[in-house]
Amino acid sequence: MKKLTYAAALAMAMGTVACGSGQKKESAEPVTTTTEVAATATAPAYTVVDKPQADLSKFKVDKDGYIVLFDGKSLEGWRGYGKDHVPGRWVVEDGCLKFCGTGEGEGQRGDGGDIIFAHKFKNFELVFDWKVSKGGNSGCFYLAQEVTTEKDGNVQMQPIYISAPEYQLLDNANHPDAKLGKDNNRQSASLYDMIPAVPQNQKPHGEWNEGRVMVYKGTVVHGQNGENVVEYHLWTQQWTDMLQASKFSEARWPLAYALLNNCGGEKREGYIGFQDHGDDVWIRNIRVKILD
Repeated sequence: MKKLTYAAALAMAMGTVACGSGQKKESAEPVTTTTEVAATATAPAYTVVDKPQADLSKFKVDKDGYIVLFDGKSLEGWRGYGKDHVPGRWVVEDGCLKFCGTGEGEGQRGDGGDIIFAHKFKNFELVFDWKVSKGGNSGCFYLAQEVTTEKDGNVQMQPIYISAPEYQLLDNANHPDAKLGKDNNRQSASLYDMIPAVPQNQKPHGEWNEGRVMVYKGTVVHGQNGENVVEYHLWTQQWTDMLQASKFSEARWPLAYALLNNCGGEKREGYIGFQDHGDDVWIRNIRVKILD
């Protein structure tokens, strides 16, 4: 598979985009909207909930043209996935966004849960630093949707990972998930359960790693510690085939397959988020450059 360097990809993407451009001022009175999708022969009916978006004009743009989504001090713009507030286990600590682990695997209970930045991005480059505790597991999601289903009158929020590709955050040396999946496709910076990160250049638990995700017109590149490690192409036969070979296949998980095969929905855009997998994780320097 041909590798696309970040320099080349960004040069292509930024050909007509000036640094710091692309910020959009939102409506003065944003409202929550919903899009209902009927059931198919395999997947159940579902609803995509669109809540008010963060106003990007309120956030600092650094000297390189990246919008600072987290400044090390404030959680402005962030909220829990499927929630209107930041879950209590996500805190600001020593300039980092930290999840205080429950020690219970994929926690998602009480004052935990995944966290998202409340603005949908389409074509972008995301950069961030991350580290995990010994045996730690987390993930970075992108193009995520908030999706609900209903059964017997009960509305249920579906997990973020069935609508969003995941950049894996993992202690490869000590978490058993590193040896599961296929060909190391659950190790750090991999496209979770689909494409392994090559080369695998993760630093040990407790040390900082640099993460990068570029999405541009369906081309996606993962970077880790200065090297491109994954490249793939959304909304193609390649993407469909990868889904069918993963835990998100049409036969194994019809709703996940339907959502991921149409990743980003009709507008090809979605939220950036980080995962509560029950372990301590620290994230800092979260910035995004819009490539529209």
